[in-house]
Amino acid sequence: MRVVKFAIKGEPRWGVLDGPEIALFKGHPEFCDYETTGERIPLKDVHVLPPTLPTTKIVCIGKNYADHAAEMGGDLPTEPLIFLKPSTSLIADKETIVLPSISEHVDHEGELAIVIGSIAKNVKEEDVYDVIMGFTIANDVTARDLQAKDGQWTRSKGFDTFCPVGPWIETEFRPDGQLLETRVDGEIRQHASVDLMIHKVEKIVAHVSQAMTLLPGDIILTGTPAGIGEIEAGQTVEISIEGIGTLTNTVA
Repeated sequence: MRVVKFAIKGEPRWGVLDGPEIALFKGHPEFCDYETTGERIPLKDVHVLPPTLPTTKIVCIGKNYADHAAEMGGDLPTEPLIFLKPSTSLIADKETIVLPSISEHVDHEGELAIVIGSIAKNVKEEDVYDVIMGFTIANDVTARDLQAKDGQWTRSKGFDTFCPVGPWIETEFRPDGQLLETRVDGEIRQHASVDLMIHKVEKIVAHVSQAMTLLPGDIILTGTPAGIGEIEAGQTVEISIEGIGTLTNTVA
């Protein structure tokens, strides 16, 4: 099931994607158990929003693919390496990544993202899927020059528009060899199986929930494979994951 958040006359609504149309939910998906109203609306006629419930925090996992860790330098982390992006960095599918004037080098990082569906604290690995609503696609946009300058990651990854997420939540997705591919103006930059993650979804969610309480709508970015690269104004970034779809954003 592909769960979509969108706006009608400025009001956020939820529904399930059914071909080219959205079947509207009676209420919030956290509470309505995906019951629909019978009303349908074409996907092309709505403004898609980031598929969150809303999000109180965006938790990210660094250096979770060996080839990306190698291209960035340094040792592989022995446990999931956690950092945060602010919720103000969120934008939706088809919205625009805005390059900050104080950076001269901004990179894309295509990632599989987990959407939390219920309160989670000290979750055991075998129970992780009980607290996951589904999966979506994210771009951990990074001002690489500021990351090097600061020696830590908060500013470089925290700018407004630096976390495109979408286009929807796939509730039936399970990582099992699906291809992640990032394209910039059609040129393939990243091409890797999600199975290459060092720390898998079960380990990631359990590990993060030991440190902080996860709330419905929180997002966990699971790391990016090798092939990160610079993006420039006027370009279009597409990130696809088999079984989910494609996240598309322009750059300005």
